Amino acid sequence: MHPAPSLILFTVLSGMGFGLLVWLGLGLRAPTGLAAFILFGLGYGLAGAGLIAAAFHLGHPERALKAFSQWRSSWLSREAVLSAATLAVMAPHAAASVFMDMPLPLLGWLGAALALATIFATAMIYAQIRAVPRWHHWSTPPVFVLAALAGGAVLAAQQTLALWLMLALGLAMIVHWVLGDQRFALARSDTGTATGLGRLGRVRLLEPPHSGRNYLLREMVHVVGRKHARKLRVIALVLGVVLPVIVLLLPAGYVIVLIALLAHIAGMLAQRWLFFAEAEHVVGLYYGKR
Repeated sequence: MHPAPSLILFTVLSGMGFGLLVWLGLGLRAPTGLAAFILFGLGYGLAGAGLIAAAFHLGHPERALKAFSQWRSSWLSREAVLSAATLAVMAPHAAASVFMDMPLPLLGWLGAALALATIFATAMIYAQIRAVPRWHHWSTPPVFVLAALAGGAVLAAQQTLALWLMLALGLAMIVHWVLGDQRFALARSDTGTATGLGRLGRVRLLEPPHSGRNYLLREMVHVVGRKHARKLRVIALVLGVVLPVIVLLLPAGYVIVLIALLAHIAGMLAQRWLFFAEAEHVVGLYYGKR
């Protein structure tokens, strides 16, 4: 599928922001005063920036409020509701930490649970799409959740926790890639099943359905070379996991955390670009793209 920059920024930035709010809500890092203002501001800022980027990805951003109305059946709507609930519930906890030096643990824990649920809902937007076999698998949510929690732990300067989460994230990414490469074949979808003519014999395209580019080809069919995919996987793994782990093993310090954070963000941007670029939508079968 087309790797839209807005979706890449949304999933990476908002994930890290909500991941940071998880740890702040649980009290793993319980700052007060100016430190609380900076950390909660960072969490809200990243989450808000990601949500704004997602809104601009919509064909009609002015209708974004309608995304809240279909929560019974849509993971996208559930994500919108959960993200708003997280920011609303976490606000009194953040305000009390900043202005009264007195966190509100119960609201913090509830906000942390909602933030974690928001991250999971974001992952399920993609994992529930049957038409993209690579995504429609149990290995998709762990990558999103672990990336958000690992990035949030780095932002919270929790080096030991971030180290273990990075290692778990690296394993989840490898599992997702290895199993994902087999998903389309296991789905047993081909031009014959797509057209319903497979029972008559082998089906091949005589001519493409359209004489030029259209929305489906632009948004749903994106071809990335296998050689380039391997290079990007290495880049994502090295920058997103290996380098941060090495850096986090060094003595604690703000410079160390900053280097690990920048490397992790770069790696996650590469991983998320590849997440979309490698996704093969079954509609491509109608265009002979498989």
